[in-house]
Amino acid sequence: MKIRVETYDGYRAGERPLRFHIGAKKREVMEVLDRWFGEDHDYFKVIADDRGVYVLRYNRSEESWELTQYRAAGAGQESIKEGRAGTQDLLN
Repeated sequence: MKIRVETYDGYRAGERPLRFHIGAKKREVMEVLDRWFGEDHDYFKVIADDRGVYVLRYNRSEESWELTQYRAAGAGQESIKEGRAGTQDLLN
């Protein structure tokens, strides 16, 4: 799911996400739990202000962001929603 992300630009542009928009909803990033870098993408596992855990992917060549995984606050591993599955829940 494509999303809009506002980033902190430190030693490089898009160093880390500060907040992101899913439809009309805005989520503040409370903590970056993990980050890793692929050949073409940067990934950020974050906790947002709704206490949900999100994995955000930045496509460097297209300069675009996607939500790749989501887990609601208090949910176990079995409730991780990937890709398009469950994204309607995020918009409501």
